[in-house]
Amino acid sequence: MSAETGIDQGRAAFRENRWTDAFENLRDADRRGGLPAPDLDRLAIAEILTGNTAAGLDTLTRAHEEYLVVGDVVGAARCAGWMGMQLMNLGEAARAGGWFARGQRLVDELAEPDAVQGLLLVPMGLGKLYGGDPVGALQVFTQVADFGQRFQDKDLSALALLGTGQATLMLGHPEEGLRMFDEVMVAVTAGELSAIPSGIIYCAVIGNCHLAFDLERALQWTAALDRWCNARPDMVAFSGQCQSHRAEIFRLHGAWAEAMEAAAAAQGRSTRGDPQAMYGGYYQQGEVQRLTGQLEAADASYREAARSGYEPQPGLALLLLARGDVQQAQVMVRRAAGVADVATRRNLLPALVEIELAASDLEAARRGADELEAFARECPMPMVRAVAAQADGAVRRAAGDPAGASQALRQAWNLWLELGVPYEAARCRVLIGRACRALGDEPSALMDFEAAHAEFLELGAGPAAAWAASLMRERTDAAAKGPLSPRETEVLRLVASGEGNRAIAAELYLSEKTVARHLSNIFLKLGVSSRTAATRYAFEHGLAG
Repeated sequence: MSAETGIDQGRAAFRENRWTDAFENLRDADRRGGLPAPDLDRLAIAEILTGNTAAGLDTLTRAHEEYLVVGDVVGAARCAGWMGMQLMNLGEAARAGGWFARGQRLVDELAEPDAVQGLLLVPMGLGKLYGGDPVGALQVFTQVADFGQRFQDKDLSALALLGTGQATLMLGHPEEGLRMFDEVMVAVTAGELSAIPSGIIYCAVIGNCHLAFDLERALQWTAALDRWCNARPDMVAFSGQCQSHRAEIFRLHGAWAEAMEAAAAAQGRSTRGDPQAMYGGYYQQGEVQRLTGQLEAADASYREAARSGYEPQPGLALLLLARGDVQQAQVMVRRAAGVADVATRRNLLPALVEIELAASDLEAARRGADELEAFARECPMPMVRAVAAQADGAVRRAAGDPAGASQALRQAWNLWLELGVPYEAARCRVLIGRACRALGDEPSALMDFEAAHAEFLELGAGPAAAWAASLMRERTDAAAKGPLSPRETEVLRLVASGEGNRAIAAELYLSEKTVARHLSNIFLKLGVSSRTAATRYAFEHGLAG
C-alpha cells in the first residue's frame, strides 16, 4: 500500500472515530514517506486517544515543528496549546508552562486575531478556577467565549461554556451552572465537537453534577458517556473516567460489587492513557471498602487517590471517625471545608455534620445543617433536600427534639428511597428509630432498627449493621436489667430472702439509714408499697435467692 493510500485511509478512519485504524494507517504512511503537519496532528490525536500518550506527545511536537517549517504559525500555536493541556493532565506543570509560553509567543507574532488566542486562554482560566479564583476564571472564560463566537469555533465555544458553568457553580449558583452544562452537552451529544474536547466536557460535566448533588443529571450524562465510549471501543482516553463515574453511580445505588469492578477498570485505564481516572478509581474503591468495614484497605485506597493531587475527602475524615479518632476527624473535615470553594464545601457538609455530632459539638453541627438547609431552599433538587433534611433531623435528635427530628428524617428517608440510594435511606431509618425510642414508641423503634439492619446486611455494610443491631439489643438489655441499680437489686434480693434492714446493712457494710433509703427507692421504682409486694416482684423476675 502506498503512503498516499495510507494517508487517505487514515483520514477516513479518523473522521469515523476508528482511532486504531487511523493510528495504524497514518503511522505506516509516516514511516513510508512522512506526513504533512495536519496529518501528523491527526496521528497524534489518534495515539493519545488509544492510550499511546508518550508517542502522541512526540508526534504532536513534530506537528508543531512542521507547522513552523511551512510558516503556519496558527497551527504551531494550536499544537503548543494542546501539548500544554495534555502535560497538565499528566501533572507535568513545568513542561506544560513551557509549551503555553511558546504558544503565547507565537500568538503575539500574529498580525491578525485568531481563535487560537482563545485556546491559549483556556489554561489560564483553569488555573484561576482550580486556584480558588472563580471570579477571575469567569472573566477569562468570557474572553474565550468571545473568541469562539467571533471565529465560529465550536470546540472553543463549548470549552468556554464549560468553564463558565464550573465557575458559576463554584460561586454558589448551582442551578445557573447546571443549565450551562446542559447547553454545552447539546453540542457534545449532537456530534458537533472533536473528540478530545468532547471527552473533556463529558467527564467535567458529570463530576460537577455530583459536586452539585444532582444525581439525576449525573446518571443521565454517565449513561451518555458510557454510550459514547462504547461506540469507540479502542479509545482509552476518557474511558477510565467513565468507569470511575459508573463506580460512583453503582455505589450510591447499592450495587457495591459492580462499583468495585468499575473502580478497578478505572484504575487500569489510568495507567494506560487516562491518568485523570486515577482519583475516582481509587476514591470510589475506598468508599466501598470503608462502608463494608475494610478500614485498612480503605486507607490504602484513599492514599492512592491522593497521589493524583486531589484530597480524598470526605472519605478520609469519615474513615478516621470509623476508627474512633473523632478529634482528628473533626480537625480534618473542618480544615477541608474551611479552605474549599462554595460547591466543594457544600459537598463536605453532610460529613461535617456527622463528625461534629460525634464530637458532641452541637453548635457546629447546627451551623452545617443550616448551610445545607439554605442550599436546599436555593436549589431544591431531590438529593440536596435529602441531605439537608437528614442533617437537620440528626441535629434535632441530638438536641433533644425527637418529634422535630422524626419529621425531618422521614422526609429525608422518602427522598432517598425515591433516588434509589439504599445506604442513606437505611441510615435515616436508624435515626428515625432512635427518635421513636426517645418519644417512648418502642415497637416502632424496633421495627425501624430491624428494617435498617436487614438493608445493611443485604448491602454488606457490616459496621452499619452492627450499629443497628446494638440499638435493637439496647432496650432488651435494659429490660433484662430492670429499673433497679445493681445495689438496689442486691438489697431486694436480701429482702426477698427474709432479711431485715439491720441484717442487710451488716451484710452489705451499709448503715441502716442507707438501706432504708435504698428500700424506699425500690418501692418507688417498682410501684409497690410493701416488702411483701417487693418480694413477689423479686421472685417473678428471677431476682430472689
